[in-house]
Formats: sequence, C-alpha cells, structure tokens
Amino acid sequence: MSDTKRLLDNIKTPDDLRKLDQLDLVRVSNELRQHIIDEVSNNPGHLGASLGVVEMTVALHYVFNTPYDKIVWDVGHQAYGHKILTGRKERFHTNRKYKGISGFPRMAESEYDAFGVGHSSTSISAALGMAVAAYRKGEKRKVVAVIGDGALTAGMAFEGLNNAGHEKADLLVILNDNNISIDASVGALKEYLLDITTSQTYNRFKDRIWRMLGKHKKIGRKAQSLASQIEGSIKGSVLEQSNLFEALKFRYFGPIDGHDVLHLAKVLQDLKSIPGPKLLHCITVKGKGFPKAEENQTVFHAPGKFDKCTGELIKPESCQKHILYQEVFGNTIVELARQNEKIVGITPAMPTGCSLNIMMREMPDRAFDVGIAEQHAVTFSAGLAANGLLPFCNIYSSFMQRAYDQVVHDVAIQGLKVIFCLDRGGLVGTDGATHHGFFDIAFMRNIPGMITAAPMDEVELRNMMYTAQLEKIKGPISIRYPRGTGVICDWQQPFNEIEVGKARLISEGEDIAVLSIGHPGNFVVEATGRLAEKGISVMHYDMRFANPLDEAVLHEVMKRFSKVITVEDGVIKGGFGSAVLEFAADHGYKPDLRRLGIPDYFVEHGTQQELWHECGYDAEGIQKAIEELCGKEHGARSRGQGARSEEQGTWVKT
Repeated sequence: MSDTKRLLDNIKTPDDLRKLDQLDLVRVSNELRQHIIDEVSNNPGHLGASLGVVEMTVALHYVFNTPYDKIVWDVGHQAYGHKILTGRKERFHTNRKYKGISGFPRMAESEYDAFGVGHSSTSISAALGMAVAAYRKGEKRKVVAVIGDGALTAGMAFEGLNNAGHEKADLLVILNDNNISIDASVGALKEYLLDITTSQTYNRFKDRIWRMLGKHKKIGRKAQSLASQIEGSIKGSVLEQSNLFEALKFRYFGPIDGHDVLHLAKVLQDLKSIPGPKLLHCITVKGKGFPKAEENQTVFHAPGKFDKCTGELIKPESCQKHILYQEVFGNTIVELARQNEKIVGITPAMPTGCSLNIMMREMPDRAFDVGIAEQHAVTFSAGLAANGLLPFCNIYSSFMQRAYDQVVHDVAIQGLKVIFCLDRGGLVGTDGATHHGFFDIAFMRNIPGMITAAPMDEVELRNMMYTAQLEKIKGPISIRYPRGTGVICDWQQPFNEIEVGKARLISEGEDIAVLSIGHPGNFVVEATGRLAEKGISVMHYDMRFANPLDEAVLHEVMKRFSKVITVEDGVIKGGFGSAVLEFAADHGYKPDLRRLGIPDYFVEHGTQQELWHECGYDAEGIQKAIEELCGKEHGARSRGQGARSEEQGTWVKT
C-alpha cells in the first residue's frame, strides 16, 4: 500500500479495521481525526466531543466484535468516528442534513448503533439491559457503555451503576473523563474524579497492580484474588475517600491515557476476559488534536462552520440586529434580578446554551448550574420557592420531559411559584427528534394551576418574564420560546405587565380567524400579508396563553367565524389547537377548524425552515391552509390589513 493512500479509505466496516496490524491503529486514529475536522468544518456538527474519543473509538471497534458485541454511546455527541468506521464514511457529508444521516446514533440507521441516544446518562441502564438479556439468552456477546464525566452527574447514571453492581452483570463501563460536558463539569463528583486523576501516590502503585492483574491468565485464581484485594486496599488508603465505583461493586481500572490507542487496545483486550461489572477510567481532552478546539472547548462543542487550517469561525450571513431568544432571556433575568432580590436562576448544565452565564458573571451567588440533572433542577427550584425565593428554572423543552413528575409532584401540587423558562420549544433543526421541543405545550397546559405561555417575539418574552415575577401572580408558570432569533430589532423596551390569559389582536378580518401561539404567529403575519393581495381578509389573534385560554376572544371568534385555523410550534395532539377544540365542544360551537402544528410522528433533522415546511405551518403552509378552507367564498374583495396595539388602542395601516 502506498504511503499516500489512507488506511481509512479501505475501512468500510470494523471487520476491515480488525484486519490491520495493531501498530496501524495510530495512523488510523490520525486519519480519522483529520477526516472529522475536514467534514465538520464545512458541515457543522458536534466537533469537540468526537475529536476527544478518536483513539477510544478505534480501539473499541478493533478489540470488540461489533456489531455482535454492543457499544452504547452516551448522548451521542462523540459518535462521529463511530459512524465513519461503521459504513457511513461516504454518506457522512449528509450528517445532520435534511434526509441525511442523523447526528446521533440511531438503531434504525445502522446495526452498529446499538441504542439510539440524544439525551445524556442513558448508556449504563441500556447497556445493563443488553448484558442481562445476553446472559438470559446464553449469548457470549460483550456490552460496553461509554459515558462522560458530565453525563455521570445525572441521577439515572447512578441508578444504572447501582443496579449493575447488584446484578453482577458482565458489563464494561468506560468513563470518558475530560472535565467538561458542554460547559465545564460541576459538582462534588468532578472533584472526586480529579482526586483520582491527580493522586501521584495512587498512580505510582496503580501501574504495579495493573501489571499483576493484566497477567490474570497466567496466575492462579487465588493469586488473582489476592492481587485484587491488594489493589482495592491501595485505592482505599491512598485516596481520602474509598473508591466510589468499588463501593458500587464495580472493578475499577485506571485512570489511563485515553489517547494512547495502543495501550487502550491492550487494556480493552485484557478486560474482555474479566467477568462482572467493570469500569475503565480514561482521561481525555475534548477537541484533542485541533488546537482551537482544545483551547475553547465550549465554543467548539458545536462551532458551526470554521476554517480547518486556522480554526477561525465563519459567521453565517444573517441579520445581526436580531438577537437570539436565549439571549433575551439571559439579559432580561439580569435586569429583573437587579430589581427583585428574590430572583435566582437555575440550569441543568446549560449555562451557555440558555445564556444564564450572563447572570453567572454578574451575580454568581444567585445563578446555579446543577449539572446534568433535570429532575434535581426542578425539585431544587421547588425547595428555593418553598423558602421564599423566586426561581427561574431554565431547561430545554426536550430535557424537561425528563423532569415531568417533579413538575407535577414537587411544584404544581404544592402550588409553588417556580417560573419555568423552556428554551428550544418547537422544532430545533439539525439535532433532530431527540431534541425537538414537541410536547411541552401539551403536557404543561394540562397541569392544574400551571400558567402556560409562549411569546410571539422578544418584547413579549421580556414582558412575560416581568409579569411572571410579580407578587400578584401565584403558582407555577411555564414560558416556552424557540431556538434561534426573533423578529424585533429594538427589543430591549421598558417592561409592561401582561394580563394572564389575555390574547392580543394582530389583524382584523372578515373571512377567517387564525389563532396562533408563540413564534409561528410571525408566519401568520407573513401569510396574511400575501392573502390580502388576493382579497382574503384574516382576523389574527396572538393567543399568548394555552392555559388559561382567553375565553372572551374564543367566544367572539366562534360566534363570528365558521372557519378557524390554529397554529402552534408543538405537537397537534393535545396541544393548543386541541385546547381550542375542547372549548368549542364544551360550549356547543361547531366550527370548521383546522389545526396546524407538528404532526403525529417524530420529525427528524433538517434546518428549521425545512422542518416547518414539512409540517405545514410555515408562511406558505398557513397560506395554503387558509386558501383551502376559504375556498371561493371570499370572492374578489380586496381589503387593506390593519394591525392594532391592544395596549395603546391604535390602528396602524400596513
């Protein structure tokens, strides 16, 4: 083989990888890392995490007989190398693109994707289930879970460890310890892992004990048991506290260099022969091999397009005057906190993603990153509220699904005032089905006493946050807003209270009524502008609240219009449109009503614009629905459209 020919080009499946000499793994790792950089620089995705596990990925597929042996990746941010080695190299340029391959492992995409992931901390539980199933079926397959130190902070990871130790399952957990998830890891576990990593005394003895255990095939069972006891004794005496993983009945090995692919392959080969639950602690660097990614690990978690030679970010062409909704939240909570000393902010490991980092810089004692622990974040917020503080708990909509019981049990039943700010509501784009915020309107509006709101623009978001913190508002509040930018340049306006459950009229009309909630109201405005030219007159209300509904407006609409359309960036079944249908049924109205929103299937990945169009509630889809519902009844009338400011009572011609 010529030196100019890449080894990676001949690897179509892990079987091809396993045919190579072990010394070739260094070269394969270098080629794989460069291939990831080349691809992701042009087609944005999760860079840093995948670069950090290149050697681990190569060693795992070299040692284990995948797909018969199972590798379960936690979260999936780090699985790009895995995808490239498992038959998807030629299609990798479609990664995260509409109708292309997913940015995360998916069972339906490849037999090598042992388990679908997108949210963190599921790998140990899933892998344990696979290991127990293999034992029950008499199979000899090996099962490996790869989990990061950030993901290990979630309660579910500890539940899996606890159960695995009890079951004594033949399971290998690889702890990918790089001291960061998206932002820096937090919590006591981080400090504990740091103690293990930096203990010079422990590491000096560890290598000697490792050499003894590595020869377990050559020594008797009693000698092996003695070596294991010695190892455990050293681990317990050298560290200030006993080894956590050993206490959970895992055999602990490490820490080892996660970028030494040859040593990793040897260690993994040895561990294959050791039965029972085992944990291998690997120290890695997120963004390894790309200097800019190593230097700025948070930015290069998912950096967008960048120059693969210099690392300079390539900013997309967009209106720089429009701010991200998350930044509206981040700046607004600081403004409110300056006025109200009871306000505190909480996020489960997403301070940069939700922009709570703005508050952390100015008020570090009033903003809390609780780690990847959504359930804890909600109940922690409930505890703060129970003792007189006013928590703004910011959680991505899709992650809130993990804490629904806490919202009901710990917050709502007790009537505690926790303000949930749900970022990434609706279709989020290229992260796909695991990250879309499909369900929050549906599941929040059904909780007794839960005010459920969604702003149409940045000013509305600010005013909803301002209103929520007023003393007159009691009980829990949910405010959801989308990923991406808003529509108003001059968004930082003085605060105004919004009457809870009060809609606002956007445009007057005679032919049909459109009731929208949240950001898609802007699509309605675009559609109604086009329809005015065709003589179709649309009354448009921004309903603002899914609970409580503005019943006065609904009575008016149901009496005046036989044709009604609802629009939302959420699941149709049980969502805002369903709430309107329930109102109509309860009051004897029988409108010809069409609901636009997310259909009854899991929408995959693509740009937000592509997915809005697929689901039929972009401006084009709304216009089409209105035209179909109106038919020819509107005649040839042509009306000027009007917009009214409900608060000021003025009309503005457009």
